[in-house]
Amino acid sequence: MASASAMASPHKPRRKTKKTAHFDVDVKREPLVRSPTFPLEGLLWPARTAHSQWEVLPLILMAAGLFRWAAGLWGYSGLNKPPMFGDYEAQRHWMEITTRLPISQWYFHDLQWWGLDYPPLTAYHSWLLGHIGSWIDPSWFALHTSRGLEDPTLKIFMRATVIVSEYLIYIPAVVIFVRRYTRLFGIAQWPASIALVAILMQPSTILIDHIHFQYNTVMLGFVVASMSSLLAGRYMWASVFFVAALGFKQMALYYAPVVFAYLLGSCVFPRINLARFLGIAAATVASFAVLLLPLILGTLLDASRGISSRPDLQGAQQPLPIFAFLSPYLDTNATYYPVVEQLVQMVHRVFPFARGLFEDKVANFWCTANVIIKLRGYPTELLQKASLVATLAAISPACVIVLVRPRKELLPYAFSVTAWGFFLFSYQVHEKSVLLPLLPMTLLLAGKQGLRKEVRSWVGLANMVGAWTMFPLLQRVDLGVPYAVFTLLWAYLLGLPPTSTSAYFQKGQNAAVQWGTFLVHGSFYLVMAMWHVVERVMMPPVDKPDLWVVANVGVGFAGFVLCYLWCLWKLMEESGLFSRWLHKTDTEKKKN
Repeated sequence: MASASAMASPHKPRRKTKKTAHFDVDVKREPLVRSPTFPLEGLLWPARTAHSQWEVLPLILMAAGLFRWAAGLWGYSGLNKPPMFGDYEAQRHWMEITTRLPISQWYFHDLQWWGLDYPPLTAYHSWLLGHIGSWIDPSWFALHTSRGLEDPTLKIFMRATVIVSEYLIYIPAVVIFVRRYTRLFGIAQWPASIALVAILMQPSTILIDHIHFQYNTVMLGFVVASMSSLLAGRYMWASVFFVAALGFKQMALYYAPVVFAYLLGSCVFPRINLARFLGIAAATVASFAVLLLPLILGTLLDASRGISSRPDLQGAQQPLPIFAFLSPYLDTNATYYPVVEQLVQMVHRVFPFARGLFEDKVANFWCTANVIIKLRGYPTELLQKASLVATLAAISPACVIVLVRPRKELLPYAFSVTAWGFFLFSYQVHEKSVLLPLLPMTLLLAGKQGLRKEVRSWVGLANMVGAWTMFPLLQRVDLGVPYAVFTLLWAYLLGLPPTSTSAYFQKGQNAAVQWGTFLVHGSFYLVMAMWHVVERVMMPPVDKPDLWVVANVGVGFAGFVLCYLWCLWKLMEESGLFSRWLHKTDTEKKKN
């Protein structure tokens, strides 16, 4: 009876609502691909029938790892280049500093020999790797006696640390981002896999981290993890990951304004959400506290043991290198003073404003303008203010757009615009800083029509020009061959010049726009190719030894400005603000 009663019950269980992704109504469905349109599609053509990403993802990760390990077989920055060697020696030296010295001396020790000048998370990372390496062979990190060490086994260890660090942070972050970003637009698994391969094979990242030698992908991985968390609506986690990026390399500040604007916009629009704002603020403060806590506690412990941060001074108290105005208010004998001294020294090392507007020839505005106007003759304070004003003008449009329109699909464009703005106009820019705008721009391949010809051609131009502007840096340490191999391989896989022109003409698109884009891009590819020929066969004039490098800077700057403007235009277009303004203007005209 109970069973019959239950069957006759009028109650019906509530149907579970099915969550669906939010799509942009203007997104056009990807056309059915009947044959590969560029080599990377052909390479992954058999993966079209895969039922799960887990059938393809392991193969992609193994192939990416194989290319990285093969890249590491080349030389590195500073190989056989005494007396200072290069970035490889700097990273090795930081491992021995952090494992052989008290923590209070990390930012003070022998600053003339690759003194530590990155934030604390880099120091902790070096400490961990240094301890692991010391277990294998303590002579690798013997402080004064190991400088310039070129042990082949040490090279294997150092190369492995880059790959392991990348596979623990950067690659998982990129995989998750691609998964979330493609789902945002309803992109199928197969094109998502193609985009993932293109992103992981980005030539500049491999050239700088796995050949020249650095750990940029750790910082970039935290940035991508922050972007991915923003896509998922996990704003506090986004704050934590971004603080980690800042804590690893200060260059992550290139993205800080747009992260702040997006998070603030998400707390204000479409309605004020005070709880979210307080949660983000608390997560940010807590993350910075955790980041600095080991440095602070270690400094206090060293002070209690009588360990000086500057043993070379034999007890003589030195003034603060910056923030000297605080000195009258500080008691040098107080318990807190070693912590203040440590934090001020860290900031001084991380932000070297005293070095001037630029040190080397970089494809940004200031180096280009210096060819015509000798900027070094102007007061440092004036140049700093000019740089600040120009940078703010370049990044403000993107920040305003994501503040009033904090939409997920705009993130890569906004990150690209602000990073390009910083690279082109900010203070103390290095050639390798171009990795920061290239990252979010390359992530566009996973977005709406990212593998179609417009986005692919512009992302391709940015990456090829970016790698080309770093050629003088790579050539100085005899890395011209891997540069040619990895850039041409990437161009071939994506159907880009100089291997193909298939990325420029598509049926159903405006012919004038396509030809205009092709001619503009083609002129850059032609100039880059000619530059390589001239640089190879002709010596520069005796009175102008840097002529070819200066030409590289000027052409690179022009290309990067175009990429900045394209990203800004696409950001305005995708945000809908521009189209809404045009619609409103047309409506008012009709009424009148």
